[in-house]
Amino acid sequence: MNEPDQILYDVAIIGGGLAGLSLSIQLAKQGYSVILFEKERYPFHKVCGEYISLESWDFLNNLGVDLDRLRVPIITRLELSSASGTLFQRHLPLGGFGISRYVLDGSLATLAHESGVILSEGTKVTDIVFEENEFSIHTSAGNFISKVACGTYGKRSNIDIKWKRPFATKASNRLNNYIGVKYHVLADFPSDTIALHNFSNGYCGLVKIEGDRHNLCYLTTAENLKKCNGDFREMEKTILSRNPRLREIFERIHQSPTQPQVISQISFDKKSQVENHVLMVGDAAGMITPLCGNGMSMALHGSRIAAIQVHHFLEGNINREKMEKRYAFH
Repeated sequence: MNEPDQILYDVAIIGGGLAGLSLSIQLAKQGYSVILFEKERYPFHKVCGEYISLESWDFLNNLGVDLDRLRVPIITRLELSSASGTLFQRHLPLGGFGISRYVLDGSLATLAHESGVILSEGTKVTDIVFEENEFSIHTSAGNFISKVACGTYGKRSNIDIKWKRPFATKASNRLNNYIGVKYHVLADFPSDTIALHNFSNGYCGLVKIEGDRHNLCYLTTAENLKKCNGDFREMEKTILSRNPRLREIFERIHQSPTQPQVISQISFDKKSQVENHVLMVGDAAGMITPLCGNGMSMALHGSRIAAIQVHHFLEGNINREKMEKRYAFH
């Protein structure tokens, strides 16, 4: 498998979101050779609620992200409404902060590069093959080999389909046919509050991020969009705005500085944490329950668990089977 002119990396990471970038930095700082493949080029926007629990503050600072310099807004209050508009307001005991993926992922990508990670941007991975205790990573930029491979490519990938992972091959059902929409808005909303407003078969979140922007992001069924002939603006007017709280929000939006980001075929079906000896981290390992509201922290925490087990394996303290079992157990 290993051709004479090929570099054998310690770790290959497929997907450069929060989980992949934070994992790459942790491993590179421990002296391992790491290559990370990302199909986009940094920085870029992606569908996300863009709220992180304060439990992840120290972890991000330790990675090198200067959150104080970025002046991220601290979130201390929760506003929640039912589909009919009944409103609940509560103090958040732990709290969190808002930050866009454009800024955070871009910052982590810079830190990864500075830590020695090989960032292969604009690269699509077509397959990951495990043979003779090594991985061959097939990509649009050529083939690469590694001792460990980690899948951190998000909610759904061409690899999931190629491998026929069960969630990717199931017929449409109530758990696997959702869409997500996100864009940034300019409006006069509280900077210390995260709002979660329900509507028929979905919910919409609003949170302050850096600068003068709020992130507006919602999850709903593909059926809702179909009822509106695929027009998400029409869906906002006719379905989301049945909740008077959401109607007020859409009426108060001054401007949308970013183009809407849309993702389809979101699945909440169960996923495996290890697939073909590849450690799955973040959304590739399983989507969190709607309204949980802490997916970004979970992706970061997952990277920390993976980094510990990969380190033990590469140091020779445990074999591959034990690494996989320990990771999946956590």
